[in-house]
Amino acid sequence: MKFHLPRTSAGIALIIVMISITVLAILAAGFAYSMKVETRLAQNANSETELMWLGLSGVEKARWILAQQLSIAQEPYDALNQVWAGGPGSMNTSNSPLAGVTLDLQLGNGTARLKITDLERRANINVADEFMLEQALRLVGVDAGDFSLIVGSILDWIDPDDNTHIGGTESQFYESLDPPYYAKNKPIDDMSELLLINGMTPAIYWGGVATEQPRRAYFQNQPGFAAVSGGEVSYAVGFVDLFTPISSGRININTASLTTLQMILVDENIAAEVIQLRSGPDGLDGTEDDTPFRNAGELINVPGISRQAVAQLQRICDVRSRTFEVQVDVDVNGYKRQFVAIVGRNSPRDLPVLSFHWR
Repeated sequence: MKFHLPRTSAGIALIIVMISITVLAILAAGFAYSMKVETRLAQNANSETELMWLGLSGVEKARWILAQQLSIAQEPYDALNQVWAGGPGSMNTSNSPLAGVTLDLQLGNGTARLKITDLERRANINVADEFMLEQALRLVGVDAGDFSLIVGSILDWIDPDDNTHIGGTESQFYESLDPPYYAKNKPIDDMSELLLINGMTPAIYWGGVATEQPRRAYFQNQPGFAAVSGGEVSYAVGFVDLFTPISSGRININTASLTTLQMILVDENIAAEVIQLRSGPDGLDGTEDDTPFRNAGELINVPGISRQAVAQLQRICDVRSRTFEVQVDVDVNGYKRQFVAIVGRNSPRDLPVLSFHWR
């Protein structure tokens, strides 16, 4: 006697087989992807040492470039057309060790790109007086009614005592917040500290659209910290564009931006004239025909500026930079990392690394 299986049983068996094949294919694909990730992680781990050495090498090359710049006797200044700043260099560069030097670096399987920025292009927040802080707020576009609160609170944060400036804020206010903290009563070490100060908002700090900026400091992510409302005012420039916590304290008139110059010169037209004079015939900063100021006294050649103003500016301005941020972007077989160092420059043989980290 013969038995015949129903056709429906054969169809079910086929479906089971197809499902099994599909499941096995998914498992195989997952396994292959996992192996690919593991292989990539292993490659990245093998690249760690090379990444670190490239980052350190980039900082050392930056130090060498900055040291060599001081050896060019015909250029007793630092300016945007020089090699360290990414410029082409002047005619004097061709007779120096910097001739043909670039901000690129290649070692083994990796490449690095250097970016050197002098910190003297901004004002030092720790030595800024009431007038400079108010002028900064005016440039940012803050309502004048808020000046007293913000300026007083910044000065109270920095000064060593617990005496409150007019409109300012000391520890008593900050202790009432959640979480509570104290006024530092010491110099600012990182610009993001400003975001802890009463009256300072992310929009004033960053400029532009504050909600588009990254929240970099740990304390900025804590409960109760200055949340940004969707309707917060947007400003054209921020405090991070105008100030730095680390510098010699003098502003380099050859590298300062229009807004930084306007902060100390007040008159926008005079600030524009300064840039016009230093940028040479083509009117562009960072090109071969630049004519940087050789000393702060040459500001007398700027149309509209008085001798009295020049005398005052010579106390806070310079044509040399002594503190630099070195950014090294490293790529080893597609594995990337950014290293950042702060380098001081006291002489061609004395360029200490003040800080070094990566992100």
